[in-house]
Amino acid sequence: MKTPGLLNWMLLILLGLIWGASFMGVSYALQGFGPITIAAIRVAIAAVIITLASHVIGHGLPAFGTATGRRTWAFAAGMALFSNAIPFSLLGWGQQHVSSGYAGVTMAVAPLLVLPLSHFLIPGERMSGRKALGFFIGFIGVVILIGPAEILQSKGTEAEALARIACVLAACCYAIGSVLTRLSPETPLLAFSSAALLVAALVLVPVALLAEGLPRDIPAQAWGGVLYLGIFPTALATILLVHIINSAGPPFMSLVNYQVPVWAVVFGMVFLGESLPGQFIWALGLILAGLAISQTGRRPARAA
Repeated sequence: MKTPGLLNWMLLILLGLIWGASFMGVSYALQGFGPITIAAIRVAIAAVIITLASHVIGHGLPAFGTATGRRTWAFAAGMALFSNAIPFSLLGWGQQHVSSGYAGVTMAVAPLLVLPLSHFLIPGERMSGRKALGFFIGFIGVVILIGPAEILQSKGTEAEALARIACVLAACCYAIGSVLTRLSPETPLLAFSSAALLVAALVLVPVALLAEGLPRDIPAQAWGGVLYLGIFPTALATILLVHIINSAGPPFMSLVNYQVPVWAVVFGMVFLGESLPGQFIWALGLILAGLAISQTGRRPARAA
């Protein structure tokens, strides 16, 4: 078993901070860009950075001339949709109507939803009694999370209920993307991520131009938000993730799931003036408790 070491603990905390601040970044970016345009710009920036990084270290892109290579690209296309294009767009749209803290809390749902998906799709990942109990406890938290309108700061819009569901659906997409990564053929994670981001950019850029047109008169805060999203939580976070998985293992990497929603709420409260109602504590507490119970004694998973 790999021992994390101090450096990996520091990188894990940094990764949690970067991902946790991404929801604040979306809030700033929405001041000048549409949600699909935000998603398109962030994946395009990240695609360039990650593809260059993958070539620099000698991984490049997955081959396309073999059956395995084409299968890898097919999984990368699935990742492009379920880990980038769809959830980024859903979160961007949702955050027009709900707080960044709420959007961040919903991300704790993703590793919880991996449990039933893995039960049916990944050999050897059966839903044991312990996992079922953890899922049930976490599911109660999800119900609380998307139920009352006042769970987190309400903006009083008619679309708020749909926005709460959109954020949870984004978490569902991340869960599907996680399973696709586990099922994909063995390939360097950086090369696989490059392929997924390139496909996502090819999908999102024309859709953004058709749906929202070219952005005009963008304030500096919006540019700062979208550049942060592309460089840090989409590109740099991928590099950190690959390093942590390779040096400390996937089970250690999964600990970041406990950090992201907490940091999202902290950033929302400190920088955006969002509130922290009591229902949040119950919802997040139940989801994280369910996640902790389900992962206790978990066998190490292979890196994709």
